[in-house]
Amino acid sequence: MKKKVFLLDAYALIFRSYYAFINRPIRNSKGFNTSAIYGFTNTLLDVIENQHPDYLAVAFDPSGPTFRNEIYREYKANRDETPEDIKQSVPYIKSLLSAFNIPVIEKEGFEADDVIGTLAHKFDKDDLEIYMMTPDKDFGQLINDNIFVYRPGKAGGAAEVIKSDNISEKYGLSNPSQVIDMLALMGDSVDNVPGVQGIGEKTAVKLINEFGSVEQLLERRDELKGKQKEKIDGSIDILKLSKELVTINVNVPVDVNLEDIARKEKNLQAITDLFEELEFRTLKKRVLGDNAPESASQQGTLFSNEVVTDSNLKTIKDVDHTYTLIENDEQIEELLNNIKNAGKFCFDTETTSVHSLDTELVGLALACKKGEAYYVPFSADRNECIRLMGRFKGLFEDNAILKIGQNLKFDTQVLKKYNVHTAQPYFDTMIAHYLLEPDRKHKLDVLAEDYLQYKMVPIEDLIGKKGKQQGTMRNVDITVAKEYACEDADVTYQLYEIFNDKIEKENLKNLFYDIEMPLIDVLSWMEESGVKLHVNELNDYAKRLSKELNEIENAIYEHAGQSFNINSPKQLGDILFDKLKIDDNAKKTKSKQYATNEETLQKLIDKHPVIPKILDYRSVKKLLSTYVEALPKLVNEKTGKIHTTFNQTIAATGRLSSINPNLQNIPIREERGREIRRSFIASDTDHLILSADYSQIELRLMAHLSEDNNMLEAFNRNDDIHTATAAKIYKIDPADVSREMRSKAKTANFGIIYGISAFGLSQRLNIPRTEAKELIDGYFQTFPKVKDYMDQSIEKGRENGYVKTIMGRRRYLKDIHSKNAVVRGVAERNA
Repeated sequence: MKKKVFLLDAYALIFRSYYAFINRPIRNSKGFNTSAIYGFTNTLLDVIENQHPDYLAVAFDPSGPTFRNEIYREYKANRDETPEDIKQSVPYIKSLLSAFNIPVIEKEGFEADDVIGTLAHKFDKDDLEIYMMTPDKDFGQLINDNIFVYRPGKAGGAAEVIKSDNISEKYGLSNPSQVIDMLALMGDSVDNVPGVQGIGEKTAVKLINEFGSVEQLLERRDELKGKQKEKIDGSIDILKLSKELVTINVNVPVDVNLEDIARKEKNLQAITDLFEELEFRTLKKRVLGDNAPESASQQGTLFSNEVVTDSNLKTIKDVDHTYTLIENDEQIEELLNNIKNAGKFCFDTETTSVHSLDTELVGLALACKKGEAYYVPFSADRNECIRLMGRFKGLFEDNAILKIGQNLKFDTQVLKKYNVHTAQPYFDTMIAHYLLEPDRKHKLDVLAEDYLQYKMVPIEDLIGKKGKQQGTMRNVDITVAKEYACEDADVTYQLYEIFNDKIEKENLKNLFYDIEMPLIDVLSWMEESGVKLHVNELNDYAKRLSKELNEIENAIYEHAGQSFNINSPKQLGDILFDKLKIDDNAKKTKSKQYATNEETLQKLIDKHPVIPKILDYRSVKKLLSTYVEALPKLVNEKTGKIHTTFNQTIAATGRLSSINPNLQNIPIREERGREIRRSFIASDTDHLILSADYSQIELRLMAHLSEDNNMLEAFNRNDDIHTATAAKIYKIDPADVSREMRSKAKTANFGIIYGISAFGLSQRLNIPRTEAKELIDGYFQTFPKVKDYMDQSIEKGRENGYVKTIMGRRRYLKDIHSKNAVVRGVAERNA
């Protein structure tokens, strides 16, 4: 069996990983963008785990110019600057490769392509399979019987191995080496290789098939006619230069032998430390399993005799603190007096579960001074718990005393179960940090490290990874539980002192105290109230949908002339395009299967009656599995209702999210979806369900903020804003606006105010880019102050590094000054 050699093109994979997360970057708790590192690591692990290479190396481009810049100064001159986040990521990626004992190879004056080409050429033997891992099409020129291109899959799809036959099939060339000649003729805009103006891929392939190579083409150019001859005659030197630029050099002086890149044992400690710093918890588990050594930042916990910590972090052993166990009524009375005198206190509940509806109180930690905290244990006897909590009821329900906590919604819900209704004012440190740093993580242990340089003891060290969910907190020694709970309260109080000042300095008091803090009680009440579900009706609907699904399935089989697995993209593609011949130009995926995604099928909806049936089948199946069959299982046995959780600190924009289940995403557009909504019913005959919606709220906000006269007039006259927009753009009377015109204006209205490009609008409306540009230009002529407002927002973002909502919520724009146009463009659209 042949051994496998994998040679990875580092920057091609790094850029690919970075841009895959461009709209939703991955950041660690320090705000560092780890998207490129995370994506590259995943790609690397996929190769190691699935391909089991015997030899592995990664080639990097050097920092300076290469020989191509010397022969053509404009080579790659039109490329954007490398994004700053990628520059910061590369040292981490190299450290990671070092930890995996994978050689990093780079050679001054040569690109990674040349290094890979040289090594592939050097190792070309019949007992080896050599895979050049890159998405770059230039590598096709090196393919032979032993050398292949390994192109990573997109969006979780399968990787593609490109061999000689694939090159022939894709381009129609007789030999992979002719890729050089094809690229020389057509040029490469990405690398700024000039090529011959006016010659594209099809013409280039045709010429190479006719003449064999660039050299033969130039030698026999008299056989050409008309404009084609003029183009070649006028580009002789450029064509020769272009061929030199696109030819991968396979003679780079790199002193690397096959054994130098043989797979070696990983450095487990180095991998652990890197993954901990980058906060790659899932990847750490994937690579190291349960055998990971302690990282430098993990070593030393609350109850160890010897504490070894990261040099920048303290633990509880390093700080002065007094944590007191409250064991009698006299101590409770003294504690209550201390808190009343302070006028504020921090509290944290210790519970048997993270689900407030089903949890029981184990203990209560309180603090009103740095380094001092108190722990009140509670028994498993509910009546005894209620009696003991009664001692604290007045404290929690006193609206003259400030209550401080981390995720107060959960804690107040727990106390309500024991007849304590916590009263405002509140200060939630999690939400405070969310307003100050919306893009960062807001967990208590992360905040402790960032703001207090303090390492908290992980709860897993006390009760095991599943302990809290399984109720084993009750089994923890009371002294240990006291230390753990008091640490939470103490740390939270210290964070309050920091965040309280910051909220004031950043002019966020109104947003924090007038919107976010009162919202805690509103969301808490909503979660507790839950929503009633007509389970029997939904179960009946499941039966009707299942029957309908069966009928659609039979109709598909009838159209196809046979039964097959409709859920199999391969089988479906074969039926649609090989058997039924629905589309002669059917596209294939990287794995050489026919594309059968929704977008593809929608374009073919009028081509054959089986297509709408397949789309219908998928719609019904999704409704069944995601909603109709799933929702009844989420009904709480005690309340008979569904209780979602509303997250106040997830979206950087300030938007709420809903999970378990997501009640913000119940279908409505189709009749089948509306049937699901009908299953949400009022709790009883004394209640009803009220449906309310804003009318074009975003456009009204834009009219208010931009003060555009045309938009304001349309709203003040109570016009249909989309018809009014269409009339203005197309310069016709509103009565003459067609349904299609209104639809385009509606898309423009909602797309343009979010900075959609002509390309994006053309894709959304399925119209030429020139028409989309005319639509955008017409829009801004119609609403000139909207354009002014958008430009001013971007300018403010550049000046301040953030933009603000009318209530002062900030959206930070880390990349607003990026020298890379794509990265900067994302920040500008956010602005």
